[in-house]
Amino acid sequence: MMKKNSLSWSQGLHLLRNKLVAYSVFSLIILASTPFSYGSTDPKILVLGDSLSAAYGIAQKEGWVNLLKSQVSSDTTIINASISGETTAGGLQRLPTLLKEHQPDIVVIELGGNDGLRGYPILSIRNNLKQMITTSTQTGAQVLLLGMKIPPNYGKRYTQAFEQNYTVLADELDLPLIPFLLESIAGNTSLMQKDGIHPTAEAQPIIVQNVLPMLREMLD
Repeated sequence: MMKKNSLSWSQGLHLLRNKLVAYSVFSLIILASTPFSYGSTDPKILVLGDSLSAAYGIAQKEGWVNLLKSQVSSDTTIINASISGETTAGGLQRLPTLLKEHQPDIVVIELGGNDGLRGYPILSIRNNLKQMITTSTQTGAQVLLLGMKIPPNYGKRYTQAFEQNYTVLADELDLPLIPFLLESIAGNTSLMQKDGIHPTAEAQPIIVQNVLPMLREMLD
């Protein structure tokens, strides 16, 4: 038998609702007074690239990835995992370990150039890039894709298909894309090393400016 001082079902429900409303208001006050931060920790950016990002032929401190550090907030960590000569297959193989070790918020993928220069199949390049993108996003990271072009002597059909790889992936996976990393640099002999492939130290600040606007949007 129910005791006389027991609450009815409707009274108990009314009391519970009042408590939930009070808790929700309290939670909103706490959230409003808490400074915004990028995730639970300071943001981390992982750059996975080849010689263009590994400062080939110049001092490491002159490379665009190192220069980028002065253009973002001091609490942002930038990890440069770029290796000269790296291919999309090599990057795909190394990526899971890098993601586990660094747990980045943003992954910048700058790969494919060496594949193109070696004439690797277009679909193979695209599939490797796609797997790197999906592997990164599955960890919760955002991906910034850096597009590349190869010299026209590889033939119009191949060079166009190679370049389109990046736009196809960006459209399919809804990614931010820098269409051409070496925009305003490639073809300018004063900004390219003697091999005609790698940019000089003087070109590195231009690369930073090519990447920075999109990267800032992602950080914001």
